[in-house]
Amino acid sequence: MKRTVLSVLISGIMLLGCQNKSKQSVVETPAKEVKVPFVWDAATIYFLLTDRFNNGDPLNDVNFGRNKNTGVLRGFEGGDIKGVIQKIEDGYFSDLGVNAIWMTPIVEQIHGGTDEGTGLTYGFHGYWTKDWTNLDPNFGTKADLHRLVEVAHKHGIRIVLDAVVNHTGPVTDKDPVWPDDWVRTGPACDYTDFDSTVTCTLVENLPDIKTEGNDNVELPPQLVEKWKQEGRYDKEISSLNTFFEKTGYPRATRFYIMKWLSDYIIEFGIDGFRVDTVKHTEPYVWQEFKTVCDDAFANFKLNNPDKVLDDNSFYLVGEVYNYGISAGHAFDFGDKKVDYFDKAFQSLINFEFKWDASQLSKENLFKKYDSLLHGNLNGYSVLNYLSSHDDGQPFDAKREKTKETAEFLLLSPGAAQIYYGDESARILEVKNAVGDANLRSFMNWDAIKTDSKTQEVLGHWQTLGKFRATHPAIGAGRHKMLSEAPYVFARTLEQGAFKDAVVVALDLNVGVKDIPVSNIFSEGTMVRDAYSGQSFIVENGKVSVNSEFDTVLLEIAR
Repeated sequence: MKRTVLSVLISGIMLLGCQNKSKQSVVETPAKEVKVPFVWDAATIYFLLTDRFNNGDPLNDVNFGRNKNTGVLRGFEGGDIKGVIQKIEDGYFSDLGVNAIWMTPIVEQIHGGTDEGTGLTYGFHGYWTKDWTNLDPNFGTKADLHRLVEVAHKHGIRIVLDAVVNHTGPVTDKDPVWPDDWVRTGPACDYTDFDSTVTCTLVENLPDIKTEGNDNVELPPQLVEKWKQEGRYDKEISSLNTFFEKTGYPRATRFYIMKWLSDYIIEFGIDGFRVDTVKHTEPYVWQEFKTVCDDAFANFKLNNPDKVLDDNSFYLVGEVYNYGISAGHAFDFGDKKVDYFDKAFQSLINFEFKWDASQLSKENLFKKYDSLLHGNLNGYSVLNYLSSHDDGQPFDAKREKTKETAEFLLLSPGAAQIYYGDESARILEVKNAVGDANLRSFMNWDAIKTDSKTQEVLGHWQTLGKFRATHPAIGAGRHKMLSEAPYVFARTLEQGAFKDAVVVALDLNVGVKDIPVSNIFSEGTMVRDAYSGQSFIVENGKVSVNSEFDTVLLEIAR
């Protein structure tokens, strides 16, 4: 199997809240630092709404007069880049085993608001772009973004930004429509076939970028006027001229936007893009976008050798709404099938995962994903999730299955997307909120600090997450069931000189349990249970674990 392997030093497992008080005589061995390869296919990606995660700078909370009363959870709440930096430095992400952070778009949003029957709504979510070349001051400054990438990389964490190519923000009294050669304003998509999904607007009053043409177009006059007022017109024009002269691309709409997005790679050294609304744009656009991103990443590495983490390629994961892993390479529009992996995306968001988790046993799900990822999708991956910012049917809407959610998500083959607050049971149903606003409450930091039940949930997620981060075999390795009752499975990975093997047992009885490990760990090997912190010697092809927990996570003791 051909996969890119990246080396990064990750701290060894520091267990939180798992002090075992078993009476069994065992060897207590602390985990040491181990050099582990970073593999995007096994990444744990923490997805957060920048405005809803942590307010690091209250002074930037109001800009452009966006201070009118809004619908419930439809205005800016204060979260920003500085808030994310604070939590990285506090160790919150490292304690959770997170090795990549995906943030909603941080580019400048429309200045006005809309009201579609849910109350006034501002672009707090980041998907209503006004200017791709500028950060929205509600989210922070370019200096903040430089600092974010620097701090994240020091902690072994990669930064993935959200990229919107196919639409601008809505038209408001403060935000005029872009010129006709840039956008279409109708018809609204009805999603019955390829054309009615691509050559249309996602919804009413969301102008769609005309990405299909190669005609040269002039810059929108409102953007020219804005840049002049801000004193950066000459700089932006010079940068555009350099890009088009170097690449030879026509001055078509899509290449302007690709240039503006690639600047975040060249200037800041971000590690990847999650690309929004992929199926609503012509497939070849994403092949072109990959080329632009790859060139920008090579440029950054050439000019910043001291900031290069490793030899990994730039990460592109696409949101092809309703794509599921069972479809393999093809997304079916009804009248046409498209392979978005082809010379474009390394990974796609897997909308099927929550349904599989609802309908299949853990073993049947793990076996299915192992077969597909090492079969038809070999060389590519999927990003699994169980809740998100716009999926109104999450796996556990009432937060009644938090432990099960963690086990499905963090122990499944493929990359894992933790939606902010999954790990702390942040509510997904808010009084008087309408639609997707329910999914977007502010992060529940107070509960994490003071509520014992929340802390217990978080502790389980942290233990599984750090084990996953330390062992890329979990997400990228081969799966094998070792025992049905008790349920025990192994994951193994070989990438060059690197070898990784783990054994996981779930849903066990409290007390003594015999865990089969033959053919995974040799006789006489000392192994460590990362859940209880105890170590054991393999005897007769098994280890006998006596703990107060129903989960065992076995690794070779170091």
